[in-house]
Amino acid sequence: MTRVDFCGVEFKNPVVAASGTFGFGREFQDYFDISRLGGISSKGLTLNRKEGNKGRRIHETAAGMMNSIGLQNPGVEGFIKDEWPFMKDLDTVTMANLGGGTVEEYVEGARLLEKTDLPIIELNISCPNVKEGGMAFGIQCTPASIVVEAVRAVTNKPLVVKLSPNAENIVEMALACVEAGADALSLVNTFNALAIDIRTRRPVFNNITAGLSGPAIKPIALRMVYEVSQAVDVPIIGIGGIMSWEDAIEYIMAGASLVQVGSANFRKPDICLDIIMGIEKYMDSEGLEDLEEIRGIIGR
Repeated sequence: MTRVDFCGVEFKNPVVAASGTFGFGREFQDYFDISRLGGISSKGLTLNRKEGNKGRRIHETAAGMMNSIGLQNPGVEGFIKDEWPFMKDLDTVTMANLGGGTVEEYVEGARLLEKTDLPIIELNISCPNVKEGGMAFGIQCTPASIVVEAVRAVTNKPLVVKLSPNAENIVEMALACVEAGADALSLVNTFNALAIDIRTRRPVFNNITAGLSGPAIKPIALRMVYEVSQAVDVPIIGIGGIMSWEDAIEYIMAGASLVQVGSANFRKPDICLDIIMGIEKYMDSEGLEDLEEIRGIIGR
């Protein structure tokens, strides 16, 4: 059985399309039946509409990609008006990924989402490609605690906090967020990285640095999921370089209840379906009746 109970919300399987890589679902519905997904994490939202960063936004690397999108999005009210009606009719669990530049923006965005029947909020305190907010809250424990506690006060929905691998100490950050009111954690977001154009002798991106994702980060992200799972008693979503069902199983064995698939969606739009079917076949071949039998098995 691939079903997962996550913070009281039932997912038909553990595979979730990661924020920023799947839009709001519309873009992928021509490629496969997206109701097969366990869930979708929406494109990153901010209180107000954002046009995103100027200049180049995507850069391929030897084992992944870098992005500097800058949270281009329609704003929370735009999402509720134009995107949520579509997403809520999908036969899958939807998370709203919420970012912000100030604590007040996070809080107001959460207040608006609280009024909807959206099942889960994923609080993004870890975006490395915006100049304010985002990763600034995800580096040190005190700022992270302040924003999590403030959002917790205005919503009764399950609150998942998305952690940055660039945090000073990922385990201490996880513990601080749980103490501040997080019901679950997702980790990790992209790594802050640099690419240089040797022809122009300038950084590839206008913001100089950008977020690195893809297979290159998987071993590090997997280690972080394992370490955090040993320290906290809340569910974890594992993220980082998942390109196959085998990768997904590794994250579950490290302690994740769900996994998010990001960069792989750009290489093969229906990769999530491959991963779901691979997990199902693996469970059959191993005689597993429930993923709980192997979740966190390397730490037992």
